[in-house]
Amino acid sequence: MAAEDNPQIYHERQRLQFCLLHALNNLFQEKDVFTRANLNVIADKLVLEDPNKETWTGLSVFFKPHHNTLTGNYDVNILIAALQEKGKSVVWHDHRNGASSIDLDGSDDTLMGIVLNVPVRRYGGLWRSRHWVTLRRIGGVWYNLDSDLVAPQGFKNTEEVREFLDGVIGGGGEVLLVVNDKE
Repeated sequence: MAAEDNPQIYHERQRLQFCLLHALNNLFQEKDVFTRANLNVIADKLVLEDPNKETWTGLSVFFKPHHNTLTGNYDVNILIAALQEKGKSVVWHDHRNGASSIDLDGSDDTLMGIVLNVPVRRYGGLWRSRHWVTLRRIGGVWYNLDSDLVAPQGFKNTEEVREFLDGVIGGGGEVLLVVNDKE
């Protein structure tokens, strides 16, 4: 299914290394649910709360423990803390289990979406990094909301989502289930 068939889908495109920012806004389907400033405050708070504070170096101005102040490149700790602020939890999917163990057909009340952290190679393999990607069910259809994509890509069915997730797991990616906290 093409995203053009559903113009209500919000999709942020990739800038620098702000893929976690884009993944979060794509997950919540709204612009500026999170901003760079929000994520930077979370990162600074995590540093202050860290009992094993790292030593300060000249490069610490740019390369902080949980992100790069110039390009973004936020880590999983920022993801978890940001989602907790919105009443969500992160459940790491055990990669020893295939995607068949994920309830993709369940209620939206439980599983909000899926965030992936996948290895990437750029510039002919010279640059290795990791990339955040969101999968979300919208109107009963699962979409790949990867900020590197020109537009969201719909999956035909949940079996296609499972095949995609199994490929992510097989390629060294992490699958994080975003669930709504029970009140």
